[in-house]
Amino acid sequence: MKSLPQLFANNENWRHDIEKAHPGFFKALGEQQSPEFLWIGCADSRVPANEVVGLMPGELFVHRNVANLVNHTDLNLLSVLQFAVDVLKVKHIMVVGHYGCGGVKASMEDAPHGLIDNWLRQVRELYLRNRRALKELGDPKAQLDRMCELNVARQVINVSNTTVVQEAWRRDQPLTIHGWIYGIGDGRLQDLDIMVENNGQLRELENNEYGNYDG
Repeated sequence: MKSLPQLFANNENWRHDIEKAHPGFFKALGEQQSPEFLWIGCADSRVPANEVVGLMPGELFVHRNVANLVNHTDLNLLSVLQFAVDVLKVKHIMVVGHYGCGGVKASMEDAPHGLIDNWLRQVRELYLRNRRALKELGDPKAQLDRMCELNVARQVINVSNTTVVQEAWRRDQPLTIHGWIYGIGDGRLQDLDIMVENNGQLRELENNEYGNYDG
């Protein structure tokens, strides 16, 4: 007897619905994947990547972790990134945060959280650099929302500076990095007007209100 039978029942219903609406879908999907997009998002269960942007399986390559971070020592992230850029030839990388992110919130608190504090170290440092300006916003929710936006911008800068992206740009491979944020409370996806497709735009981002937001 299967454990968690409801999940298997859900799967049966899902695959039959897909096949009914798109005959031959899974056969074609099994033969190749050719997504144009890589989504780097938070592991939060309330942010389902494909559903948020209305894309079918095979149309969106996805990497998720706590607080949608791009760490240059994270071999998991870097392996996904290299496969997406060098093999799948994605044209767009979306770094997608969300308002009310628990990881970002934890990085703003002056209290230990255990192992996760090591993972969130760069977000904590981002917060400390911007704490004075954030406090001017007053409302704690507004501060958290702004930190979530700043974190997205920081990760766009980080992914743009990876050797994978730098090498792609060096060989003139079309590749654009986007910074987006999602509202769990209303389901709305917003473009933060952060878009980088070359080193000139990257340097501008590093020096604008996001890259140099320190009050």
